[in-house]
Amino acid sequence: MSIESATTYARGAEPRPEPGTLVQVFFEAIRQFNKPDAMMHRVDGAWYPISHGTVQERVRRIALGLRSLGIARGDRVAILSENRPEWALVDWACLTSGVPDVPLYATLPAGQLPYMLNDSGSVAIFVSTVAEAEKVARIRTETPSLKLVIAFDEAARPFADLTLADIEARGAAADSPETRETYEREALATLPSDVLTIIYTSGTTGPPKGVVLTHDNVHSNVRACRNLVTMTPADVGLSFLPLCHVFERTGDYWYFDNCVTIAYVGSFDLVPICMQEVRPTMAMSVPRLYEKMYARVLENALSGTTIKRQIFFWARKVADQWADVKLAGREPRGTLALKYALAQKLVFSKLKARTGGRLRYFVSGGAPLAPEINKFFFAAGLVILEGYGLTETSPIIGCNTPRDFRIGTIGKPIAGVEVRIAPDGEILTRGPHVMKGYYNKPDDTAEVMGADGWFHTGDIGVIEDGFLRITDRKKDIIVTAGGKNIAPQPIENAVKTNKYVSQAVMLGDRRRFPILLIVPNWDQLERWAQRQNIIWTDRSQLLAMPTIRAKMEKEVRSRFQGLASFETPKKIGLIEHDFSIDRGELTPTLKVKRRVVESRYKGTVDALYAGSED
Repeated sequence: MSIESATTYARGAEPRPEPGTLVQVFFEAIRQFNKPDAMMHRVDGAWYPISHGTVQERVRRIALGLRSLGIARGDRVAILSENRPEWALVDWACLTSGVPDVPLYATLPAGQLPYMLNDSGSVAIFVSTVAEAEKVARIRTETPSLKLVIAFDEAARPFADLTLADIEARGAAADSPETRETYEREALATLPSDVLTIIYTSGTTGPPKGVVLTHDNVHSNVRACRNLVTMTPADVGLSFLPLCHVFERTGDYWYFDNCVTIAYVGSFDLVPICMQEVRPTMAMSVPRLYEKMYARVLENALSGTTIKRQIFFWARKVADQWADVKLAGREPRGTLALKYALAQKLVFSKLKARTGGRLRYFVSGGAPLAPEINKFFFAAGLVILEGYGLTETSPIIGCNTPRDFRIGTIGKPIAGVEVRIAPDGEILTRGPHVMKGYYNKPDDTAEVMGADGWFHTGDIGVIEDGFLRITDRKKDIIVTAGGKNIAPQPIENAVKTNKYVSQAVMLGDRRRFPILLIVPNWDQLERWAQRQNIIWTDRSQLLAMPTIRAKMEKEVRSRFQGLASFETPKKIGLIEHDFSIDRGELTPTLKVKRRVVESRYKGTVDALYAGSED
C-alpha cells in the first residue's frame, strides 16, 4: 500500500520529546520530590502512605537483591499480581537494573501461563498471593527457563522459593555507599533503545504475541502527556486497572513523573469505596466503570418517587442544554446558568460526591466510550478525557485534553505522534511511541509495520479538524467494554469440535461480556431429541424448548475449559439456519462476517444482553 496515497494526516502540535528512559524519570522524580505519600495502599480498610524516600530505598534493595541471585541485565522477569505497591516497586527495580519485565494478568488460568513464560524466557516470576503462587506451582515443570518464584505475601511462601522480604533483606545486606553509587551509575547508563518490557496481547489467531517496548517508547508517551493536564503535588490518582495493562502502567509512570500520589486499589469491586476514602482528583478507567455509574444514576432516578423522577429529568435536560453551549465554545449565562446551578445542587452534586467530591478528570481508554455517556458526565460536571492507543503504541496515540476536547472523538495526536488515514480507512501511526516489534515473531512484525515506519493499527477512522474519530475495527479481535482483548477464533474452533455444534460465532465488541451464537448440528441434535421422546413440528419449536436449550448449553460449555473468566461467553444464543455466503454472513473463503451476523440477529443478541449484569 502506498502511504503517500493516504487520505488525511494529523500530528501532535508540539515536537516529540527528547529521547530518554524511565530510569531518568525515576531518579528525577526521587530527587525533585519529597512527598510522604508518593504511594498509598489499603490494608484492612485503612490507608498507609509510602514516601519517595522509602520508594527509592525499597527499589534499590530489590534491585540489589535480584543481582545477588544472579539476575543480570537483559534477563526477563515476569510479574503475576493484582494492583499493589509491590508491583510498582518490582517494576522500578527491574527497569533500573536493565531487566525487562513480563507482566501477566492475575486472572489468567494456570494453563495459559507456560506459553508466555517460555516464549519470553523468563528466569524468575513475582507472584502476589497464595492463589497466584499455586498457579505457578502447577505449571512449574512446564517452564524450564523459570529458576525462581518470588512471593509478595508471606502466606504464599510454601509455593515459592523466596519472598519479596527475602529479596529486600539480601539487598539490604549488600547496600552500601559504594554499591549505591554503582547501582545508580549503571542504571543511568540504560539507553533509550533498550528493552523495557514485553507485554503479551492476544492475536486474532494463534498464541499471544509479545509486544516489545523500549524505554523511549514509553518515555515518549509519559513526557508527551506531561503538559496535557496541569498537575500539582496535591493531586491524587486512583490506580485500579491491572498494571499489566499498558494503559494503567503508563498512566502511573505519568503520575510519578508529575508528583501525583498514587493510591493502589487491588480490586475493581473496591473502587466505589476507595473513591469515598481517598477522594482522588484523577482516575483512569475503561468505559465499563462509566457505564456502571451511568446505569446506577438512572436506576436510582427511575426507582424514586414521581417528584424525584421529574426533578432528575428536568435537571438532565438543563444540563444537556448547558453542555451544548459549553461544547460550542460559549459560556452559559442568564437563566440557563441559574437553572444549571440548581440542577447541580439537586441532582449532580450527589454523583460528584460518590467520586469523593474532588475529582478533576476521568481518563477513558481501552475501548470506545459511548458519546451519550461521555456527554452525560460532562453535563454533570465530571469531565472524561477519552483517548486511544494500543499496546503496540505504548499506548497513547491521541487523547482529548481540557484545551482540545470533542465528544465522540479520541482527541488529537499527542506530541511527536503522526497519524494517517490509509485509502481503505485504516489508521496508521508513526513516531517514537511505536513498538520495537513482536518478540520472536518477525513475520508478524513485518505484517503490521510498513517499510517507512508506519504502524497499521487495524482500526478504521477519520480525521476531522485534527481530531481522530474511530469508526470501525478492521481487526477480528474483540475488545469488551472492560478493555479486555479476546481472540474469538480459537474459542469458536474449540466449540465447533463438539458434535452438536455446526457453527459458532463469538460477539461482544464494546459489550460488557462475550456471547456465542450457535447453529446446532441438526443431524445430531434431532437424533438426540428422538431418543428423549421429544415431539416437535419444526426446528424453531425445538430450539424454544428448555430441554433442548439446556442440552446445547451443556455441550457448548464443555469446551470452555482453560479460558480466563473475561474470555468465557456468559450467554449462548441458538440460531436455526446455517450462515451463508448468499446472505452476506460468510466471505467466499467461508470466514464469518461478525458485524453482518450481529446485525442480522440483533433481536437475539439484544435479548441475551438485556437485564444482564457482570
